[in-house]
Amino acid sequence: MSLAKMIVLGLFFFQLLNIRSLGAACLSNCSTIDIKDPFGTDSSCARLGFELTCNQSFQPPKLFLGNTSIEVLDISYSGSTALVRSKVVSTIQSSYNDSWSGFPTNGPYSISITQNKFVAVGCGTLAQLSSLQQPQQVISACASICVDQTSTSTDGSCTGIGCCKSSIPTSLTSFEFQLTSLNQMSLSGKNYSNKAFIAQETWLNTNVQAMESQYTNVTDDNSVVVPVLLDWKIDNLSCAKANRKSDYACSSNSVCVDYNNSTGYQCKCLDGYDGNPYMKDGCQDIIECNQPNKYPCDGTCVNSQGSYTCICQNGKRSSNCTTSNGKELIPLAGVLIIVGVGIFVCLLSLPIAIIMLMYKLKARRLRKLKEKFFKQNRGFLLEQLISSNKDIAERMKIFNLEELEKATNNFDQTRIVGRGGHGTVYKGILSDQRVVAIKKSKIKLQREIDEFINEVVILSQINHRNVVKLYGCCLETEVPLLVYEFISNGALSNHLHANFSRSLPWQDRMRIALETARALAYLHTAASISVFHRDIKTANILLDDSLTAKLSDFGASRSVPINQTGITTVIQGTYGYVDPEYYYTGRLTEKSDVYSFGVILVELLTREMPVSQGRFPDGGNLAANFMMVMQDNRLFEILDPQVVEEGRKSEIKAISALAEACLNLKGEERPTMKQVEMELENLLGLRKRSKKRSGHLSTPQRLVENDGILRITSIEGSSSSSEYMTRQFSLEEEFLVESFPR
Repeated sequence: MSLAKMIVLGLFFFQLLNIRSLGAACLSNCSTIDIKDPFGTDSSCARLGFELTCNQSFQPPKLFLGNTSIEVLDISYSGSTALVRSKVVSTIQSSYNDSWSGFPTNGPYSISITQNKFVAVGCGTLAQLSSLQQPQQVISACASICVDQTSTSTDGSCTGIGCCKSSIPTSLTSFEFQLTSLNQMSLSGKNYSNKAFIAQETWLNTNVQAMESQYTNVTDDNSVVVPVLLDWKIDNLSCAKANRKSDYACSSNSVCVDYNNSTGYQCKCLDGYDGNPYMKDGCQDIIECNQPNKYPCDGTCVNSQGSYTCICQNGKRSSNCTTSNGKELIPLAGVLIIVGVGIFVCLLSLPIAIIMLMYKLKARRLRKLKEKFFKQNRGFLLEQLISSNKDIAERMKIFNLEELEKATNNFDQTRIVGRGGHGTVYKGILSDQRVVAIKKSKIKLQREIDEFINEVVILSQINHRNVVKLYGCCLETEVPLLVYEFISNGALSNHLHANFSRSLPWQDRMRIALETARALAYLHTAASISVFHRDIKTANILLDDSLTAKLSDFGASRSVPINQTGITTVIQGTYGYVDPEYYYTGRLTEKSDVYSFGVILVELLTREMPVSQGRFPDGGNLAANFMMVMQDNRLFEILDPQVVEEGRKSEIKAISALAEACLNLKGEERPTMKQVEMELENLLGLRKRSKKRSGHLSTPQRLVENDGILRITSIEGSSSSSEYMTRQFSLEEEFLVESFPR
């Protein structure tokens, strides 16, 4: 064989080897999924970022995005979408975080915000979804709760009972999941777990019941294949710039569409064409005449490129055909008359139509904005909470913005009863004639919305005469509005620390202390769930017209199962009132509230601020100085002169000893709030019995209004504590110190 023939034969085999190698790498399908432009199973036949991997080790083979573990279930070339297997996050813990970031870096894929839902399945779980780039920014959330102790099954609606869903407002490529228990008892035994995932909405609507039945009582996350729809786009160029490049992806009979503010583009077949717009000649003419159900024709159908013509038969007229034997069905003169009349009517109605259109657009924008704020403020979670409990539904409601605007005369300036750096409190009158206080905050932070939810959840389950009543809330504004019962006499701190020589009478101080202790004892032991307030202070004790104490501000409170004695949490509270043991260990118990109550007893005895210079030459903490004075037996040196004048020495000493016990640095050695309540009841009972035996009953008193100021006056008309005024104080502290910024 000659050298020339050997060279030719070698080149032939080399070319054949390349062809076989190329054919093996660039597959046209993987199992049942067709692989076409711009995708490919090798970089030589795929656009950058569109590489796929067909794993032959599975039977049948499975297709994956690039070198990731994300399985591809289907690809739509005409819609520029891909269906992939979603990640399912599962846990039996009370708090759990996980993430999903398996998409190719700087790749063309992002989760579709219009075709997917964020879903949670479980019993008493709050599921939150946030961006990995901004983990503190929650973009979607929903709550799945249980309604009884027999079953967690639902009717497949996924509206909050056993299953919930929420929209995804932002298109991202990586997510963080957070599952938090709502302290509901697991109803399905130790194998029960809470789950969260993102799912295609159309799949969810048809498969939710089967998905719930398999996900409720199992821990196998692979029991159901959950699909999620991805959008994909070409490059990061706009259509105008991409059209000038040599690697422009759109083929003939297709059009370029900018994706997400021109951060890439997609190709769509023109009307009348269908197919893959990314392949050469991929958009093929639709033969409309072969599809009469989709393209109706009452005459003779004639197909054309990108369209079709329907010719009416002789003597017939129809909206689905145009002409018959080349003659116009309507005379030209008639057409001109109809067109002229139409133009005239349009010119007359155009201004009215423009005004109506602007009004509708404005109303539509306002409605969309309200819907956005309602979702942002966890409106669906609160709706589920209220609807699932008849008692809660009777006590509170979710108000719409129009109701509160009417109640406050559109938030008129004359209705303001308190104003501060964090917001404004308005006095309002509801349609049922209830007088309410409406708190409207200025600042919007995610922590404040979380505290708002916490306060609503706790107050909705509490019904006690010494706890401020929450009538409801409004979620249609950027920052939620809270609607409370109107408490006219402000906070206890205003009464104690006003610049007057006399304050509340000693007997009223003892009664207020007892009422506050009753509220706290109820929260700790008698409520359906144990509640640790975590921010007990005189600014959070409100007084009504009869000076009855009302405990408020549950934004920082924590609910705890009855069988638990404490929880470890982030330190929160007000300096001067915070339990030192809680401050140093981070463990919150009911004894933390007992310490704060002890500080309030000292305030009632001394009229000193918790942290101030006051009568103490060394300044500093009121509680610490009080303990030192008690040890040195110098109690009466720091007491409020009014207390010494009006109180009995024995009861003053008894309450001082009770305060000292509450302020014990060791929480386990402090009394419970129930014990404190009983001790105060005994003291007040002894005082009443002693007065009856001596025959000297206290002079009956009432509140008399003079020039808009309430004064405590005896029935006979003599003024008692004439310098003491009760309605001169702003309601600003009364409400603004509550669940929002502290």
